[in-house]
Formats: sequence, C-alpha cells, structure tokens
Amino acid sequence: MAEKLDPNRVIELTREGTRVRASGRPKDACPYPLDSPERIAWMEGFDGEQADQAPDLPMDQI
Repeated sequence: MAEKLDPNRVIELTREGTRVRASGRPKDACPYPLDSPERIAWMEGFDGEQADQAPDLPMDQI
C-alpha cells in the first residue's frame, strides 16, 4: 500500500515544485525517488495539475 503523506507536507512539496518551475529549472530537478508520494506531490506542483486527474474531454464529447 502506498505511503500517505501529511497534508501539510503535500502542500509544502507542491509549492516546492511550483517554485522550481517558476525559477526555470527542468522537471528532472526533482530530488525525490521515482513513484514516491513526495515525487508525485512535487510533480503536481511543477505541472500545475493533479497526477490522478484524468484529462478533460472536449466539449463535443460530454
């Protein structure tokens, strides 16, 4: 079972990813291991979207 992070830690990691992107650094600057909850939260901040959210459908397919 996947490790659950403290909600405050998730916010901190998401903000960290956002700051890294804003500073112009690449996505591979993420310091957390692959498939870790920390990396997922960091990437959500970097990408600006939730990792487990499916993409929106085009309006004509709703």
